[in-house]
Amino acid sequence: MNTVASGLSSFFTQDHRDCDASWAEVEAAVDAGDHELAMAAWQRFDKSLRAHFAMEEDVIFPAFEQVTGMTGGPTAVMRIEHTQMRGILDQMSSDVDRGDFESVADHGDTLLMVIQQHNMKEENILYSMCEQNLASQWTELATRLDPIYRLGREQ
Repeated sequence: MNTVASGLSSFFTQDHRDCDASWAEVEAAVDAGDHELAMAAWQRFDKSLRAHFAMEEDVIFPAFEQVTGMTGGPTAVMRIEHTQMRGILDQMSSDVDRGDFESVADHGDTLLMVIQQHNMKEENILYSMCEQNLASQWTELATRLDPIYRLGREQ
């Protein structure tokens, strides 16, 4: 279970791992040909990844931008990448709605590649910058993150 007590970088890095594990559940269900399980796993994955984006875009990025004055820098790049990933998620949702789980898996390969590159930038650069600049606000920010996090984990 992910906790905010570990700090900003650890919290978000663990959330990346949790989303990765959730995608692995989708892949396993698709590989097994269990479309009902794949549908349920997809819904959990989609919800948790979109919640992750919301925690960053609605809470962390604005706080970082306010403290640093950097609005066109790394957070802008991450938002662009989030938009790209949402587009892939939307396509995958259409695939799921049509019951085309082979296409879900194909789009998932693309999404996974984008996610891995994106996560490396966040984990190796942005989260450290955020932690340095937002350490004094972490308790308050964590309180604001909690309902978004929980919403992304509801069954």
